[in-house]
Amino acid sequence: MRFQDYDPGQFYDEWFIAPGQARPLVQPLIERVESLPPGEMTRRQQTAQTAMLNLGATFNVYGDDQGVERAMPFDIIPRVVSATDWANLEQGLKQRIYTLNCFLTDIYSEQKIIKDGIIPRELIESAKGFLSPCMGLLPPQGIWCHVTGTDLVRDREGKWYVLEDNLRCPSGISYVLENRRVMKSTFPLVFKQMAIQPVDEYPGHLLETLLNLAPANLPDPTVVVLTPGIYNSAYFEHSFLAQQMGVTLVEGRDLVVADGYVQMRTTKGLKRVDVIYRRIDDDFIDPAAFRADSMLGIKGITEVYRRGRVALANALGTGVADDKVIYAYVPQMIKYYLDEEILLDNVPTYLCWQPQDLKYVLAHLDQLVVKAANESGGYGMLIGTQSTQAQREEFAARIRANPRNYIAQPTLALSRVPTMIEGELTGCHVDLRPYILYGEEIYVHPGGLTRVAMRKGSLVVNSSQGGGSKDTWVLCE
Repeated sequence: MRFQDYDPGQFYDEWFIAPGQARPLVQPLIERVESLPPGEMTRRQQTAQTAMLNLGATFNVYGDDQGVERAMPFDIIPRVVSATDWANLEQGLKQRIYTLNCFLTDIYSEQKIIKDGIIPRELIESAKGFLSPCMGLLPPQGIWCHVTGTDLVRDREGKWYVLEDNLRCPSGISYVLENRRVMKSTFPLVFKQMAIQPVDEYPGHLLETLLNLAPANLPDPTVVVLTPGIYNSAYFEHSFLAQQMGVTLVEGRDLVVADGYVQMRTTKGLKRVDVIYRRIDDDFIDPAAFRADSMLGIKGITEVYRRGRVALANALGTGVADDKVIYAYVPQMIKYYLDEEILLDNVPTYLCWQPQDLKYVLAHLDQLVVKAANESGGYGMLIGTQSTQAQREEFAARIRANPRNYIAQPTLALSRVPTMIEGELTGCHVDLRPYILYGEEIYVHPGGLTRVAMRKGSLVVNSSQGGGSKDTWVLCE
């Protein structure tokens, strides 16, 4: 396979500056690929996809008549990030996560940012993720967002932006680890030739982050991963991380509140649980405090948590920072809490609850991307440039009915990376989700999940909408 016919198009291509002119950081990889015999890349692509399936790297799609469980589409042409780019991203992400933690601490206590007029009270109180039962809550070590997945994109000039924050139950890290395992067997010589930062230390860092939350003076704290069960879209990841950390995977029915603590049912009786890495949304974790109809959580766990007798990662109530309307205020948060300018910009955002922004959005729906404040996975979204008149009219009605629930952003010309589509090289749009752990210090895992829109011309990278993933290679200095 040769790259001389590859067309980088009118976008920022992360491999090529112009047709036939590769970026220096990928030149060794191009030389290796072009040295392979005809058909070898296609064979390796098929082998890699089979390996992902055999590893169990699947995800679930709800409401799909083609079957619920699918193998995550995987492309063997990696995304390569320079050491300089990564250093800048790392610095910007640390600033952002520290600030969001300050915001969560404030919003559930003194609410100074509201009283000082930086964010309107009604936006906070109307946010779906704001939980009034968490007022006055002080999580262990004062940390709310222990695990964050922050979505990044690059525009036509190659500038990085934050697209959204994911502080509740961010998923995808298991694919990062499995992608790398497959790529090492696919291109072993390239890994020896290029200095690529490793990713396999994540489970150890995650376990350290969780143990940091355990009550002091416990000689051997018990950590568990709490999953909704086998039908959850990310169940593969829940079981994978539990296995990698060497901790127990549990469902709500395995846990009970007894003698003032959360305890796990075992063959030898009840055993106290000290730290829970929960992969269950707030609404479902405690039927006594939130949704009474929840069959997934543990009745009474909120009160145990409030008393400091069990630690939860992430803390309850972090979803308020995921709200896409609140996202728009992160630059102001950074200035307010740190007296610094933002290092990693947000995508410019129109807030439909503001009359002037609403007027502009309704008049330019054919040019904008419209998003619901609390949807994810590519749902509740309108890409104006690819929409029909009927779809725009439907979204206009939705926005008018509930302007607080919608934001709009310009349609970015997302950067592209060469991708194998039906045996040919095609430039496909990508985003990036790095994973950030907040324990004794803030740790940004090198690389992250590169999601790729594997339908020609598509801007939607979500796996539930036809997207796939690539390995992300962060180069050493």
